[in-house]
Amino acid sequence: RLLLLILLTYVLVGSLYAALTPPWQVPDEPAHYNYIRSLATGGGLPVLEPGDYDQARLSRLTHLHFPPEESIASIEYEDHQPPLYYLLATPLYLLFDGALTPLRLLSVALGLGVLLTAYGAVRAVCPERPGLALMTTAFIAFIPQHVAMLAGVENDALAELVVGGTLWGLLRYVGGGEAASPWPIALLLTAALLTKTTTYFLLPLALLAAWLGGGPPSRRVRRAAQMLIPPLLLAAPWFIRNGLVYGWHDPLGLARHNAVVVGQPRSAAWVAEYGWRYLLVNLARTTFHSFWGQFGWMELVLPARLYRGFTLLTLMAGGGFLVWLASRQRPRLTPAQRRQTLLLVTTAGFTLAAFLGYNLTFVQHQGRYLYPALIPLGLAASLGLDWWLGLLPRRWRLPAAGLLFGGLAALDVYCLFRFIVPLLTPR
Repeated sequence: RLLLLILLTYVLVGSLYAALTPPWQVPDEPAHYNYIRSLATGGGLPVLEPGDYDQARLSRLTHLHFPPEESIASIEYEDHQPPLYYLLATPLYLLFDGALTPLRLLSVALGLGVLLTAYGAVRAVCPERPGLALMTTAFIAFIPQHVAMLAGVENDALAELVVGGTLWGLLRYVGGGEAASPWPIALLLTAALLTKTTTYFLLPLALLAAWLGGGPPSRRVRRAAQMLIPPLLLAAPWFIRNGLVYGWHDPLGLARHNAVVVGQPRSAAWVAEYGWRYLLVNLARTTFHSFWGQFGWMELVLPARLYRGFTLLTLMAGGGFLVWLASRQRPRLTPAQRRQTLLLVTTAGFTLAAFLGYNLTFVQHQGRYLYPALIPLGLAASLGLDWWLGLLPRRWRLPAAGLLFGGLAALDVYCLFRFIVPLLTPR
């Protein structure tokens, strides 16, 4: 019942965001929309070309909050993305004549899947503690910025769903559960290759899981091949197409993307102009702010009092987790849980490395790039918050948790009506 309550609340809040967020006020939304439009109108798979990114015009449109009289048709810098999300969205585009809200609601529906995979993943690790799975699900569901991102036209929601589903399957696999078959994981890895490059860390993660699964070396190699070879073969046409279009040195289209986005702030230029200290301070502050809530195209910064609240929540969750980790009274991990923990930590490590690597080239201090690691982050936060709840009398623990996560959901609605709608409506 509590899981159903969390899911229904998320759908309600997410649908409000999808319906009421002003058009194009989710990062990169126009570019993703134009990809779908190309498929729906018979243009086929788009090709990323010079001129698809105009920094000056994009800055003007974001500053003016995308006036309705201004066309967004030329914003096409996401044309290099893998096609799966856009193929899924094309029927909705055709059915509703290109209306924005139905496409946004598709992301909300995918977000519902994200929450279900998060719940399943934590139950796979801690089957004896369903409360942790509920807390992790609620934590992921009601981060304000996460709600906003899962209510936009973008491929992040599908990418998170694929990450969550694959991680859930791998956790059950190394835990010795019933999902020992490698074929569902192979199918999910195929979806990952065709969804977004930020999910590609799942391939080495699956390789690690195949090794952790135990057995003689021949069995481990066979399981790794069963997980990895079918996805690579099934996704090969996409990479061959990119090689033909962008050159065989660029099967992902990333080199073309880096060449096209002329004018996007570069980290090296910031270091030369402002110094390392300025860059690192801005990286930490803006990443933290935008993980919790910095809306629109990073222009809408929330009042300082809200970030102080997020800081308190982060310190409580992190501090509680460290105390729990150091406690001699916490239950010892089983061998299966140790293997599962290694997968979770590796997921967080891959995500952090990708985020920092991206920021070595571009100034992209956006906390949303850490969302592929929300399951391990959410579990750690839940363990920390659960430690604090354990200090309360037993009869108060559930109401206190409900107050915390219900408050986060209410804050989502408050941010929508107090900040997003009035402050991001076109000028």
